[in-house]
Amino acid sequence: MATTSDIRNGLCIRYNNDIYKIIEFLHVKPGKGPAFVRTKLKSVTNGKVVDNTFPAGRKIEDVRVETHKFQYLYKEGETYHFMNNQDYSQISLEKSVLDSPELMKEGEVVTVIINSEDEMPLSVEMPASVILEVTHTEPGVKGNTATNATKPATVETGARINVPLFINEGDKIKVETTKGTYQERIKE
Repeated sequence: MATTSDIRNGLCIRYNNDIYKIIEFLHVKPGKGPAFVRTKLKSVTNGKVVDNTFPAGRKIEDVRVETHKFQYLYKEGETYHFMNNQDYSQISLEKSVLDSPELMKEGEVVTVIINSEDEMPLSVEMPASVILEVTHTEPGVKGNTATNATKPATVETGARINVPLFINEGDKIKVETTKGTYQERIKE
């Protein structure tokens, strides 16, 4: 049993007869009244995100989990296939379990969180950022750079990301996986 002081990003808890992963939290101590923890929880079974507020000091039931490195192999419809890097066993996961599947390219190494009690995969964590190649974007207009102007671009995984005007087709860019936003251009 844990308390609200143990809450952190990525912690898996049992709540409302389901297992949720904490994706955001904020400890709030108002000037008047008791402290509380505002959280954003993502269900690992159906992918729904719910907001919840826990009073400070409340007991929460955490779920014991193990993390393993898996390599993303391929996508088949809404199912994604992964291979364990230690014993080469394969697992298949639905799209709803993945945090940002549109940014995952074949061969990417991800962390799979597995419930210790029943060996069921709970969620997949991407690296903090990935490097992807731009496959399609409109050319930028010269002189239109007085502000932080952006344009849409399609990357090799099919995801659409807003990038600065100086990015061209064939450029490799670094993308933050939590927000799906452009970070920087990678020079070879």
